[in-house]
Amino acid sequence: MSHHEHGPDCTHDHHGDHMGHIMPGHIYRNILIALLFLTVVTVGVAQIHFGGVWNIIVAMFVASIKAGLVAMYFMHLKFEDKFTWIYAFIPLFLLFLLIGGVFIDNPFRIIPSPQ
Repeated sequence: MSHHEHGPDCTHDHHGDHMGHIMPGHIYRNILIALLFLTVVTVGVAQIHFGGVWNIIVAMFVASIKAGLVAMYFMHLKFEDKFTWIYAFIPLFLLFLLIGGVFIDNPFRIIPSPQ
């Protein structure tokens, strides 16, 4: 028996045997509308002055929602198992760790005065 032939009691998962996660077209249309709307919101946030660092906070929040929609539906993360979710969150954890390190270090920096 070759390695391509399996008996009737084989429990092997064949990755090429299925079409993947097929979703109705209206879901993709709704995601497109949401992404376009959030893009308009991002442009609007750039035009409005919230004061202080609030512009970047609001813009990053909207960008995070857009990235989440893309990851969940276009990258099919919504349908993956918990193990794959761990691999999806490790880079995000490292990003937050590095950004947090910058914010912790930033108040202790000495800025030289102009001469």
